[in-house]
Amino acid sequence: MMGAMVSRRLALVGLVAAVLAGCAPQATAPAPAEARIQGPVAFYPHATGLVWTYLPEGLPLDAPPYRLRVEGEGSFEGRAGLKYRFFGRGQDRVYYREVGAFGSKLLGYEERITLSRVEFDPPFIEYPPAALLEVGARWGGRTRVSSFFVLPKGIEKQATLVLDYQFEVAEKRTVEVPAGSFSAYVIRFTAKSPKETLRSELWFVPHVGEVRTREGLVLVRKNF
Repeated sequence: MMGAMVSRRLALVGLVAAVLAGCAPQATAPAPAEARIQGPVAFYPHATGLVWTYLPEGLPLDAPPYRLRVEGEGSFEGRAGLKYRFFGRGQDRVYYREVGAFGSKLLGYEERITLSRVEFDPPFIEYPPAALLEVGARWGGRTRVSSFFVLPKGIEKQATLVLDYQFEVAEKRTVEVPAGSFSAYVIRFTAKSPKETLRSELWFVPHVGEVRTREGLVLVRKNF
């Protein structure tokens, strides 16, 4: 799914690992092995130091990967959140999330390479409370997605769109990815802007995370 470039408007949707226009993936040197994290992991894993390694679906296992790492507490537009750094293959992005009993919400993210920022108002609901994640569950909403350039002279607004989105848990089944075999919730995602509709499928495993992302990245390994 990562073979084609994605327009700036699609990038505003905030799909993890979407490729911004003009930022083609680049080969990078192999990263050192990540330290193993011991101990229990939350239903929605979010402990500092957790790392997931992904590849675009269909690529050989020796291809340069993407990595997602929890970097600890941070602040986004004055709101406390957890920082998740997504990097590799010419990408370097920091997501800000709230994770708790209410589930997981995406506040926005910063692009380190393009010096830009995307904000969600209200926050984008990625997951519901853990007790509500079951086959047939639905959640979503409407959010205003705004993008900005972070320039030496200040913040310059780039674009804004209104996004309607919905998640639905279609089934729970065993899935196979390079990292192994998992019993996963198969979740269908739909996002609608005034001019287009996006549809994708992700696989979520409690206490593991996404083994297939909305962008078609599959889990190769993790450090916990």
